[in-house]
Order: sequence, then C-alpha cells, then structure tokens
Amino acid sequence: LATMSSLMWTLQSLQEKAKDAIYALSSCICREQATLKINGRTFKLLKVLGEGGFSFVYLAQDETSGRMFALKKIRCPTGAEGVREAMREVEAYRRFRHPNIIRILDSAVVQDRDGDGQIVYLFLPYYKRGNLQDQINSNTINGTRFSELEMCRLFRGACLGVRAMHDYHPTKETLPPAGAPPGPSTQVIPHPAENGHHEHDADEGDEHEGQGFAYDTRDSVPLMIRRTVDDEGDVVFDGDQELRNEATNGAPENGEPVEQGAVVPYAHRDIKPGNIMVADDGTTPILMDFGSAIRARIPIKTRQQALVQQDLAAEQSTMPYRAPELFDVKTNTTLTEAVDIWSLGCTLFALAYNHSPFETNATMEQGGSMAMAVMGGVYKHPPGYQYSQGFRNLIDAMLKVSPEERPDINQVIEMTDKVISTLSA
Repeated sequence: LATMSSLMWTLQSLQEKAKDAIYALSSCICREQATLKINGRTFKLLKVLGEGGFSFVYLAQDETSGRMFALKKIRCPTGAEGVREAMREVEAYRRFRHPNIIRILDSAVVQDRDGDGQIVYLFLPYYKRGNLQDQINSNTINGTRFSELEMCRLFRGACLGVRAMHDYHPTKETLPPAGAPPGPSTQVIPHPAENGHHEHDADEGDEHEGQGFAYDTRDSVPLMIRRTVDDEGDVVFDGDQELRNEATNGAPENGEPVEQGAVVPYAHRDIKPGNIMVADDGTTPILMDFGSAIRARIPIKTRQQALVQQDLAAEQSTMPYRAPELFDVKTNTTLTEAVDIWSLGCTLFALAYNHSPFETNATMEQGGSMAMAVMGGVYKHPPGYQYSQGFRNLIDAMLKVSPEERPDINQVIEMTDKVISTLSA
C-alpha cells in the first residue's frame, strides 16, 4: 500500500511538472511576457528559478513598483486537503522568526484553471546571489573554492537559523494581537478570470501595509487570515489559531501538548546547499523551503507509523543529504531533530568538496546504492585539500550513523566557533 501510494504521488508529480515545464517553455518562446494577477496586483513572470515535486519557483516583478520576488507556485491537485498541506509551509515561515530564516511577504490560493485542484502562490524575497548550491556549481566550473573561514562563517549562520527551529519556544509574545487589522494576507480566489489572470476584488493597498515581525522598516510579514476554499466552508488556513494553541498548550501535531514555555523542537528535514540562500550582502545565509518542516520528535510505535515517516522522507528529504534513520525507520524508536545535524554535516562537506559525502563514483556512476552507503556511514574526505583537522572533525562529528552520537545544534555552533577562532588567530 505504501509503495502504491508513493508511485501514485510520483506519477502525479511528473504530470504537474510537465504542465509547468510546458508553460515555462511557452513563456520563453512567446514574445509577450507571461503575467499573473494576484491580490489586486499584476506580476510579470520573468524566468524559472527552480523546481521540485509539485512546485515551481519563478522570478516575478511587480508591474507597479518594479520590485522583484521569488514566486513559489505549488500545485494542489487533491484540492482542499492539498492546500492545507501547502499552507503549512506558510505557517512554518510565520512560526520561526530569525534573520537567517527566509520571511514570507504574501500568499494566495487560486483555482487551477488547468485542472480541478487549487494553486498556492508564496511571495518570497528574491536573492540575486542565488543559493549555496549555485556557488558550489560555480566553484566546480571555474576550479575555485571557498576559503575554510568563509565556509565556516556561512555554515555558522545557517546553524543559527536551524537553532531557531530546534530550540523553538511557543510564546504568546510572538503572536499578532487579537483583533489586529489584517495587512496583505492569504487570499483565496475561487474562479480565474476569462483572460487567464487570477482576479481579486480587493482594493490595491500599500505594499508595506500589515502587522507582524519586521526585519527592517521596509518589509514586514503579513498576517494570514482565515479563508475558505469554496462554498462548503472548508478552512484553508487558520494559522493564527494554530499558533495561539501552540503558545497556550504547546504544538499539537505528532505528539501530546506540552507545557507553556517548554521547548518544542522542529526539524527542517531537507537542509542542503540548494535550500540555503545567500543574501545580497554576500555573507548572510538564509534558510528556506519549509515545506518539509515538521515537529521533530516523533515516537515510532508501529510498523505503519514507520512506513509513513519513511515515505514522507522519500518524498521530501533529498537523498544525498537524508539522515540514515530516515531510510529505514525502525519501530520502538523516536525520530528527532538529529536528522538535521546529519544534513548539516553533508552540507558542510559539500561546501568543502563540491558534492555530498555520498555522491561518489560508486553511488552515482557504478551502480552502487546510495542508501546503503548512507546507512553504513561510508564516506571519505577526498585527498588534495588542505583543511584543518578541527574542520574535518566538525564534519565527522555530525556524520555519525547513530543519532544519539551526533552533537546537538548548540554543540555544533560551539565547535564551529572554535574552528573560526583558530582560523582567525
């Protein structure tokens, strides 16, 4: 049953990716640029920035202000249930407020004019420097490398973002005040206009209007408000209430409520160079793509629970960066935030050597099993690189097959600081 479900998901994903690929190709060869109207604004879709699963990311420009965005388009062919899952990514962006975590600027839900489902659009900041995988690719092509100090500083910033997830404390102070007026927010547009644009009846407002956490005076995170998908009254997103429940009773998913003020760890579950943007200052890493984020500590009591988590990881966690315990989930164990520590180790390795520890000739070209290599912890530091022993030890500490043997995120940051201190001396 689990295999059949995974197969159906793969087929649906391929179908939806084909639709968007055709759209992207047509937008490139047509003289007139593709446009989209959402939340009362018209956007030009300039190019495709990335893709994965049911989603595409476009470079979009507001026709009025000229401001550039990364517009993430998530197809939800299953309808309301798929929309709820997609909107959990919005909820995650609102939950974790940190300078090293990407902020969401706006979002919308529209009817898919090419199918029976809905489409969720997420408006995110556009970083012209791209992500760390882009820089790794550039290094590979140009025969260049990060300096050890540069790698450690970028890595430390990413770890600070991860720590905001692993040490998450639900608090009432992080919530919008009850009855606060909504700013730019999640809109649900049930029917597209005849010209193919997605129309919205709301008046155009100030693009900086809204309440929420602000990184600076120019941008703020808008409030997400309760909306419905259709006339049946299905709730798409009720994030404010869910976050208030967390602040009062602890996070309810995947476990029992916890006492107020207690730590409620969350795991990202797909940390990799491609999910770490580089801010325009060139030095600040920004953790992104929270579609896989989940409450970290999940007790596995039955084989069915194990298979559910295993299939979830197969769909959402990139294989070369996936922790070994997610390849073969065991019963009578508890999955934890240690999965992210493994991924961080793989990420630092990739910054140093231009590939993850398990993307080798044996696994990529000679028919070897990457899953077996990961579960066995089989990797080597390539020769010819003059990195300090402290740097190598930092990578090795995170790549322990047993989750219990890995350092926690605070220990990782402490170890990184020691390496930086030595290199800066």
